[in-house]
Amino acid sequence: MKSRMAIEHGREVVFHFTIKLSDNSVADSTKMTNKPAKCRMGDGSLTENFEACMIGLKAGDEREFELAPKDAFGEPNPDNVYQVDATKFPADNKPEVGSIFTFPQPDGTELPGIVRGINEQFVTIDFNHPLAGQRVTFAVEILEVNP
Repeated sequence: MKSRMAIEHGREVVFHFTIKLSDNSVADSTKMTNKPAKCRMGDGSLTENFEACMIGLKAGDEREFELAPKDAFGEPNPDNVYQVDATKFPADNKPEVGSIFTFPQPDGTELPGIVRGINEQFVTIDFNHPLAGQRVTFAVEILEVNP
C-alpha cells in the first residue's frame, strides 16, 4: 500500500481551494475551472498562517479554516488608492463605481484597480486586493503532495 506523504515545508502541493466570505458566498474556487492550484510550501505564494493550516495534511484530506484579513489578503492600504484624471479614460469606456480597469505597468504587466468614486475631475481607483480587509474561509482539498 502506497503511503501518503504529509505536507511540510519545501514540499510541492496540488490542491483545490474555495474562498468563502463571511456571508458564506463563494468569492473564488479552483473547482469552477477544474484547475487546481500548485505551490511549493515556503515559496512565498501563500501566507505563513495559510501554510500553517495545511501542514500535516495528506492527499485526500479536506479541511476548512478561517483566516483573519492580515493572514489572508491583508488589510486595505490607503497608499494603494489613487486619484486619476478623469480625462485619462476613453470616451467609449466611462468608469462606473465598482468597475475594474487595468493599468499598464513599466514591466509590461497590467495592474487591475477598482473604481471607488467619480467626480468631474477625478476617478478614485483602489489597487488593494478586492478581498483586502475581509475575514475569509478557505476550503481545501489536497490532491497531491510531492517531495
